[in-house]
Amino acid sequence: MDTEQVKNVVLVHGGFVDGSGWREVYRLLTDDGFRVSVVQHPTLSLTGDVAVTERVLDTLDGPAILVGHSYGGAVITEAGNHERVAGLVYIAAFAPDKGESVNTLIADPAPGAPVPPILPPVDGFLSLDRDKFHASFAADLPVAEAEFMADSQVPWGLDALSGAIGEPAWRHKPSWYLVATDDRMIPPPAQRAMARRAGSTVTGTDAGHAVYVSRPDAVADLVRQAAADV
Repeated sequence: MDTEQVKNVVLVHGGFVDGSGWREVYRLLTDDGFRVSVVQHPTLSLTGDVAVTERVLDTLDGPAILVGHSYGGAVITEAGNHERVAGLVYIAAFAPDKGESVNTLIADPAPGAPVPPILPPVDGFLSLDRDKFHASFAADLPVAEAEFMADSQVPWGLDALSGAIGEPAWRHKPSWYLVATDDRMIPPPAQRAMARRAGSTVTGTDAGHAVYVSRPDAVADLVRQAAADV
């Protein structure tokens, strides 16, 4: 790895899950000599999750590639304004513009697009229908692994869903986007549209929404590319 490349990588998970899903991506990148941090934000509110991410960035000794999956894309869109962020990598993620939230981005799905099986909120938190979790979130993972993810869901706060972006970092910093072409949570055409709007360097892989678990190699490859190109 070129000594001039960015050495720090910060991984930000999405809704309904925690940072443990990044394990193989973490392994691949640390094996390459990157210093990788995994943010364990509680997904209670966008503001809170951005603050947790910024605290991790504050601890770094140099520039970083900031990586977000799904809702984590909204987090990095705001937290990416941090001075230590050199580039943004979106993994089948939301990339909202100023004033947008995940809620506004999913409010008007295209005809025929898959609709995520999000259950009605309970006490201000959302969850995915356990029986539909495998098909929607983790279709290309083994049944047992998908069942574990379904049963270990992290409640997703409505304040996280509705949190609006102040200033999108992708307007000022380079970005890369990995489209999961078999995604049944965020339709691939919507992923491509967000990536195009952000001016991201786009690649795709044949995977479902949990691409960071099922195809850690593809995720790590894009992070390596971002670190080399910034």
